[in-house]
Amino acid sequence: MNDLDPLAALAALRTEEGGALLASLASYDPAQELSVATRLRREHPAALVSAALGQARLRQRAAAKFGEADARRMFFTPNGVEQSTRRTVAAHRAARFAALGVRSVADLCSGIGGDAIALARAGISVLAVDRDPLTAEVARANAEALDLSGLIEVRCADVTDVDTSSYDAVFVDPARRGGRGRIFDPEAYSPPLSWAVGAARTRPHAALKVAPGIPHEAVPEGAEAEWISDGGDVKEAVLWFGTAPSAVRATLLPGPHTLTGRDLPNPPVRPVGRYLYEPDGAAIRAHLVAEVAEDVSGGLLDETIAYITSEALHPTPYATAYEITDALPFNMKKLKALLRDRRVGNLTVKKRGSAVEPEEVRRKVRPQGPNAATVFLTRVAGAPTMLIGRPA
Repeated sequence: MNDLDPLAALAALRTEEGGALLASLASYDPAQELSVATRLRREHPAALVSAALGQARLRQRAAAKFGEADARRMFFTPNGVEQSTRRTVAAHRAARFAALGVRSVADLCSGIGGDAIALARAGISVLAVDRDPLTAEVARANAEALDLSGLIEVRCADVTDVDTSSYDAVFVDPARRGGRGRIFDPEAYSPPLSWAVGAARTRPHAALKVAPGIPHEAVPEGAEAEWISDGGDVKEAVLWFGTAPSAVRATLLPGPHTLTGRDLPNPPVRPVGRYLYEPDGAAIRAHLVAEVAEDVSGGLLDETIAYITSEALHPTPYATAYEITDALPFNMKKLKALLRDRRVGNLTVKKRGSAVEPEEVRRKVRPQGPNAATVFLTRVAGAPTMLIGRPA
């Protein structure tokens, strides 16, 4: 029996039989798929079993973004799992909208509904718009599955044709992937960033999701730029309108912890101190290394590298601190001898400003022993240097 087309498969999975079949697969092992499929096809249509197994795999993948409880109830597409906003990030953005007094949002390019769900859970009424019929139907199914249909209206349409004048705010998440992978030119987004900015300026408040690598010079005049990391990984940048004009901030999740730019000059370059601070990626992307350095009474190891050195230990959510025990000119033989003498077998290698790869270091020094150390391959005042330490 042929597989169902995607829309028909979604409809079948939303029936009583499909729902029960999906529930039975909540904890199935994909490695046992052949035997599971053979068993289930004795009781259910083969096409339905195929659709359920595919959806079960997607739900398992989606648990990392949406949490297991939601993922087990939601519906996904492969692109939807890949491109949707992580739940923690979406919740942060929804909380910011709510704090602004926003009660209704037009969510343009809504995908499978990740942001719409977070907005609705914050008590905000949402119009979720996507031009792909399957994606829109999945968003509708997710609103129903999570009991949010009363707050989420889903519309299959081109976002450029949607009248947003009755909404307090707009949120635009343009497509940043094409047939050849990631799109780096904001004007090649779909829709282009310039269109999204125009839509944003028509409402009292707006947020535009963009790639975290967006150049600072591409940030529209008057927009607030926020870079967001979750668990230490930079996830996205957001351009806000109707908040703090031209402000720059780095937000770290969980928390949230937010560092705002203070227009500081570049930190001075200093000799290696007792502590090294590795700023969070969001602070680096936001060009707020100077703010982190000031907060920890530090300076830079090198004017071109985002490693901060200080004689003092200052707890901060915006950087990870390491106590430095040794600072040596780059020399692999000396490093190997030092690690051997200290019986270091658990070795973490980090690099900034070095052409040497961590895997190459581990292969050459062959760490052995019960002790742990962190090696930083970097430059100090322009000179290739090895710093050895441990988390402070």
